[in-house]
Amino acid sequence: MKYLKSSSALVLAMSASVYAGDYSFTGPVRPSAGLVNDLLRQDNPSMAAWDLGVLARLRYEIRDNFGIAGSPGSFDFRQSGADVDNAYLLYRIKPHVGYTAPWYSVFVEARFSGSTGDDRNPNPESDGIIDLHQAFVTIGNHKEFPLSLKVGRQELSYGDERLIGAFDWNNIGRVFDTAKLRWQNAYFAADFFSGRVILPRDNHFNMPNDYDWFSGIYTSTKLIPKQVTEVYLLSRNVSAQSLAANAPTGPNGPSARDIYTLGVRAKSNPGEFGGWDYTAELMGQYGHFNDPTTPLLADPSLEHLAYAYALVGGYTWRDASWTPRLGLEYDFGSGDSNPTDNKHQTFENLFPTNHKFYGYMDLFSLQNIHDVRVIASAKPLPRISLVGEAHSFWLANTHDSFYTVAGARRGTLAPTPGNSFGINPSYSSYVGAEIDVVANYAFSPQGSLEFGYGHFFRGDYVKQSLSAIGSADANWFYVQTKFAF
Repeated sequence: MKYLKSSSALVLAMSASVYAGDYSFTGPVRPSAGLVNDLLRQDNPSMAAWDLGVLARLRYEIRDNFGIAGSPGSFDFRQSGADVDNAYLLYRIKPHVGYTAPWYSVFVEARFSGSTGDDRNPNPESDGIIDLHQAFVTIGNHKEFPLSLKVGRQELSYGDERLIGAFDWNNIGRVFDTAKLRWQNAYFAADFFSGRVILPRDNHFNMPNDYDWFSGIYTSTKLIPKQVTEVYLLSRNVSAQSLAANAPTGPNGPSARDIYTLGVRAKSNPGEFGGWDYTAELMGQYGHFNDPTTPLLADPSLEHLAYAYALVGGYTWRDASWTPRLGLEYDFGSGDSNPTDNKHQTFENLFPTNHKFYGYMDLFSLQNIHDVRVIASAKPLPRISLVGEAHSFWLANTHDSFYTVAGARRGTLAPTPGNSFGINPSYSSYVGAEIDVVANYAFSPQGSLEFGYGHFFRGDYVKQSLSAIGSADANWFYVQTKFAF
């Protein structure tokens, strides 16, 4: 690959800079609240009420044959004629302070997110010198009373993060200015929340999108034996002003929509079925959707009806060496059957952490896809974990687009044949296959070192879409280190 020599030098530098602990020790790492907290609490147990520290992360990525934002004519899998090779270093530092009392807690976390050598412009993973990541107050004590209230800027994470996640893989992540009321007992819990998503804006203090409200009721129960069962109702209400929320420089919010999502998720409890495990989630949506890319119609507010589901199963050989696990997953997100009628049938992916599910190369979201995923994992040593995955992707409907990981259309409704992505019903629905391998080494209780590689094999849909200009498979490599000071 183009940047292999520079990446090798960086890997050596990062490896040499990590915490100088006992590298010969191969036992499991002990739990840690961060280096500062560990030292303070070691001799003074009363310091357990405080949470002081800094989370630091460095990641170097190489992306070959990926679209580069701001580079003319650059898009995924293009072979030549535009810049499609990028290599960059991402760095993120998150200092925080928190205090927990019996009936309340306070937490404040800043964030410095930046990059070096990144060709993307605007850069979606750089956010100025410093910004506020989280700042919230929690009132309540569930050991004494079933209700609690959490108010302020905070991360939201539910289920597997298919619809609501902190998106921690991203160098900036995702937070909301929101209020969350929680009721729980030994068998049942329910969150009621409402707030606005924060729009990152480089070199400016990040503010919420006042025109994009996200609310929900998320319940969880253990009443069904041997599993956790979750039922939820989510509401995303976006007005037309969202398109200019950070105008004129942006980034701005999505188009107007009122989307309501009803879902149910079931996940087996660890060890209840021997080595077997399962997760199943079904999501249905209704409402209205305004798409600026849709041709002008008599009624620009399209009726929205869509659905998605995920089925996951696996087996872990818990008594075998390396504790291997083999899993199989199938994911489906509906697509639109007719881009010119008054209906919108593409599933709305909301606020997910898609990096976890649809390929580590971040080429897909849960929209207009079939994804068959095979997962294999093992732990050769207590501090080392290995994961290998293989995916095959098809469009759910060839009358709809191939969507990016961020949920945007690739190409236009009426593309020039062979020159770009778009809606071509006569093309194959097979987009391609991806393989990923990731290795993680926990070199101390506070830190880890991780390597990953992915390769995407083009399918007929990609080859046909770019037949006039040429296409190529995509490669991705990264090395990452994290440390909790």
